[in-house]
Amino acid sequence: MIRWLIVVFLALLLINGLSPWLKRLGLGKLPGDFSFKLFGREWYIPLATTVLLSVIVGLLSKFI
Repeated sequence: MIRWLIVVFLALLLINGLSPWLKRLGLGKLPGDFSFKLFGREWYIPLATTVLLSVIVGLLSKFI
């Protein structure tokens, strides 16, 4: 269980870092992606984008 939490946390950090590039592709505006301002900083939690990208990667790994 701890491994999955670490993987999800790392995936969220990675997607947060790639958010400007992903927004140009149209990702990050899905229902379930949250962005808010807290302590003077913009926070971005891309839950729906993470699920969508994991499904795509999972399907690609099955075909390869």
